[in-house]
Amino acid sequence: MAESVDELIRLESVYKIFGPQPHGRAFDLAQAGVSKDEVLRQSGHVIGIRDVNFSVSTGEIFVVMGLSGSGKSTALRTVNKLFEATAGQVWVDGTDVQKLSGTRLQAFRREKMGMVFQHFALFPHRSVIDNVGYGLKVQGVDKEERDKAAMKALSLVGLEPYARNVPRELSGGMQQRVGLARALASDPDILLMDEAFSALDPLIRRQMQDELMDIQNELRKTILFITHDLNEALRIGDRVCIMRDGAVVQIGTPEEILTEPATAYVAEFVQDVDQGRVIECREVMLEPKPVDPDLSLAEALDHIGDRSGAFACDSRGRPTGLLTIGDCVRVASMGSVNMSVALRDDFDTTTPETTLNSVYAAAGRGLPIAVVDTGGRLIGNLDPRHIMEEMGRVEQLIDGFERETYL
Repeated sequence: MAESVDELIRLESVYKIFGPQPHGRAFDLAQAGVSKDEVLRQSGHVIGIRDVNFSVSTGEIFVVMGLSGSGKSTALRTVNKLFEATAGQVWVDGTDVQKLSGTRLQAFRREKMGMVFQHFALFPHRSVIDNVGYGLKVQGVDKEERDKAAMKALSLVGLEPYARNVPRELSGGMQQRVGLARALASDPDILLMDEAFSALDPLIRRQMQDELMDIQNELRKTILFITHDLNEALRIGDRVCIMRDGAVVQIGTPEEILTEPATAYVAEFVQDVDQGRVIECREVMLEPKPVDPDLSLAEALDHIGDRSGAFACDSRGRPTGLLTIGDCVRVASMGSVNMSVALRDDFDTTTPETTLNSVYAAAGRGLPIAVVDTGGRLIGNLDPRHIMEEMGRVEQLIDGFERETYL
């Protein structure tokens, strides 16, 4: 296995065929690229996943998304061998999980992975703290130690005051937090989250997404997250894997999925997404080309070229003034040739990680926005025209693909 030093999970050419003879004709048809429906018609077997390849890096939130029947949950279940793969290899921290069995498999699951399901699966007769510490109890950890670990996990999800309550006394969102705390209590390297927030109301779901990202910022777990919701995938994923009919269609960052869809199927998915929530300023900004304050108005206009403006900077590279074409024309009409007179200081600044939605109001002023680094130095020029063009470009991507019919 050619494994990257920071890879924790890797699926290599993994197939899962459901049926009495998964290695027979159905597998041959799947390898030949025959459609899922046709394999079912000819063999009576169902393709769960076919030739799936992806890797998850240490500390990454890797989201697998797709519609019902796409194979996303099947892929996850090969990682902890809830499903035995028909073919291929599944590596977790250098171990071929599919070769484990019995007590070795159980120990590997307990030590390496925590799992959060769509349904809370809490013991109704046990207290919250006992639910959270149950996995540690199975491992033989004494009561005092597991209660300590459970309280620490509950603190991460904001449920310490409810430790002695029972699940029925908690809301759905709180019960899902208990499920997340249970997965965190044993401090696993990997979290497997299968449609973990799908049963929650939209507002609670968003709050859980926020909590997960906050926890991730603190703990840096490796998370394999399954969802059918593209907005959720783009919001929380460091990378997103889109599946269809058991196969991987595209893998990329949220920005890549949104701005560079690989197929018409992906383009159909992303065309209704609010791209301004995903695309960052770094994707649109231009090289800054700061203007020298000693230039004449005519020279400054030549320097600006087809941009709407340029910034003047101090000796440390921090923007101090903005020169626009309109201000150049206005000052020239007053008979001045001094470019410094045309500089304005009422410009906006932002960072490269800021999303376009966050600068939309500032862009409405029609003035360039200075993109600065953590030291306040100018690293990019954000033209309002380019923001509008980028936010409209994705909507037209579908026209570049041959139209397909989807079930």
